[in-house]
Parts: sequence; structure tokens; C-alpha cells
Amino acid sequence: MTDVLRRGRASLAFSFLVQGVAFALLVTRIPAIQDRYGVSDALLPAFLAAVPILAGVGSVTTERLVKRVRPSLLLRWSQPVVLLALLGVGAGERMVELGVALAAFGLAVGVLDASMNMLGVSLQRSYGRSIMLSFHAAYSLGGIAGASLAWVGAHWDLALWVSYLPVVAVLLPAMLVGSRWYVDDEAASAVAEKAGEGQVVVFKWLLPLCLVMTVAYIGDSTVSNWSAKYLKDVLGSSEQMATVPYNVYMVTTLLGRAIGDLGVRRFGAVSVVRGGALVAACGFAVVAVAPGAWVGMLGFTLLGLGLCVLVPQTFAAAGRLFPGASDAAVARLNVFNYVGFLIGSPLVGALGDAWSYRGAMVVPMVLVLVTLVYARSFAPQPDRYGGGHERPRTADVGRGSNGL
Repeated sequence: MTDVLRRGRASLAFSFLVQGVAFALLVTRIPAIQDRYGVSDALLPAFLAAVPILAGVGSVTTERLVKRVRPSLLLRWSQPVVLLALLGVGAGERMVELGVALAAFGLAVGVLDASMNMLGVSLQRSYGRSIMLSFHAAYSLGGIAGASLAWVGAHWDLALWVSYLPVVAVLLPAMLVGSRWYVDDEAASAVAEKAGEGQVVVFKWLLPLCLVMTVAYIGDSTVSNWSAKYLKDVLGSSEQMATVPYNVYMVTTLLGRAIGDLGVRRFGAVSVVRGGALVAACGFAVVAVAPGAWVGMLGFTLLGLGLCVLVPQTFAAAGRLFPGASDAAVARLNVFNYVGFLIGSPLVGALGDAWSYRGAMVVPMVLVLVTLVYARSFAPQPDRYGGGHERPRTADVGRGSNGL
């Protein structure tokens, strides 16, 4: 272990945290954004859908860019765009300005998400043990901080730009300084050379991980978009209590990710993914049958503990599956983050209106259980690129002679 890797890990974790803050500040102030620009209820879904669609475009573009530009440079220059676009959302006055700011935010987020996870996968390879969950724990911490700052802005009835400006003014220079220590994994180049320059991402091998990523974000968007309405309208809670489930979900997500790497090192990625899927399915089941608000809160707590491990381990598995083309695999896999986000909220809303919201919660429960079918995709894979040997499990690498 070197100081270079330690600084690289700390700076990348800070980048995940900054992104968590920025995204939370945007999504938690959507009602204020709607009021500021006079966006109608009919038009709002189009604006909201444009962000993940453009983020998917940004992620696909990143797959091509990393052939010529290091992921660290893409991350260094996409994150300021995200922060400045957030400020633009708060400072604009006309709807066209909102559209431009959200478009810039979406495209830059796609590049940022892909490049962040590329660096996370390559750093985990350099460390020789599971650290991917710790980066996503930093994102969860940033989300909690951003949601808290948004609450302060809403409580004091601050203008959006007044809420956003101090955050951007602090985080932007701090991020630019921290980006000096990003680490592009030199070992990845050696692995790629050994695997063969012609190595490509075979989509049928990546498809199970894409499905798991989609399911994870369907579950996540269900909680973020419907937990408050479900608690208030279905379980009869007060309006104040209805705001609590998402905060509980974020806290338990943070806790689960903070200790998740230890579980991967001890039990292996397959066991952790299976356990997370089962816990998440139990959470949806508890929410669906809850007789009251407190039992419903227990269900959302279980959801945070279960879903939190799926996304980081999916990125890590893609890196192991394609060691000589991990950047391309991560960029392609990242697109299904946004696919799940686009599917989840409308799916639950449509089922809730046509059937019942209790019944709607059963659908993501079943989808999460499908993860069990694909759990073996998180195991070491036979070397399809010419070695004939299996790659070591993360848990086994962590027990190497260096004791890391």
C-alpha cells in the first residue's frame, strides 16, 4: 500500500460525497424549482425524465472518450460542470434557462458517474481487496448532507440560488484541489495488454449485471419517489412523519455500505449480493403488508440495508469480468442505472393508480428476488481471454500474504 493509493482513495471518496450533495440538492428541491419557473404538473415529468436520459448519453459518450482521455481527467472536469449546472438551475428565471441547466447537469452527471466508478474499480484492483462499497458510502453521506441543506433552505424560505451558491462556492474549489490526487490504475493497462489488445465487452456476458443494476435502481427510485406518499396516504401517517422514511433509508444505506466491504472480504461478493437481495425483498414485503406507519418504517429500513450493496458490487463485478476493458464495461453498465431510474417511479405510480399501492410494492419485491438467479455473475469468472484459470475472488485476494 502506498501513499499515492491512499490519497487517490480519499480524493475519489470526496468526489462521491460531492456528487451525493449535488444530486440531493437538486431532487429534494423539485417543488421549489417547479414554482420558480412555473413548470406545470403535466410538463414536469418531461423535465425530470430528460436528466437520466441525457445522463445515459453522457455515460455512452464516456465509453468512447476513455479510449483517448484518462478517466481521472474526465472526472476532474465533469464535476465542476455538474456543480455549476446546479447553480444555474437555482439562478435562472426563464424555462429555457432551466432546460439548458438541466441538460448540462444530465450530460455531465453521466460522464461523472461513469468515470467515478471506473476509478473506483481500478483502485479496488490496485488495493487487492473490496473497497468499492466505501465510495458509495461517501455518496450516501453526501446525499444525507445535501438533503439536510435542502431542508434548511426550504425551512428558511431561501431562494434557490441563495441555497446553492454557498455549497458550490465551498465544494468546487475543494474538489479541484482534491482532484490532483486521482489515481488512474497503471495495473489496468498491464492487464489489458495481457488479455490482448482486441479485448472487447461482450454484452451477453454483461447482461446479467445490467439486469441487476436496473432492478437495484427500480427499488431505489421506488423509495425516493413513493415512500412519503405511501406512508401518508396508505398507512395514515402525519405529513411530518411521511418525510422520515427516505431519511431512514439513506442512513441505513450509509451504514450498510460502511460495513459492506468487510462482508465481501469475509464471505465473498456472491453471498453479500444474495443476502442483500433477500433483505431488500423482505423490506418490500413488510412495506406491502404493514398495518401502520411504524411497521412501514421498519420495511424501509430493511430496504436501505438490502439494496445498498447491489450497485457497488455490480460495478466491481463488471471490472472483474472484463479486466482488460473495465472502463468500457463500467460505462456501459452505468447506463442501466438510468434505465432503472426511468422505469421505477412510473411503474409504481401506474400500478398504484390502476391496482393499489400495496400491490405495487410487490412488483419491485419480485424483481429484487430475480437478483438471486444472477448472483453467480458476481463470482470469479473463467478467464475467457486466454489463461484458462479463474480470477481470484475479492474475498480471497484480501487474504493474501500482504495481509491487506
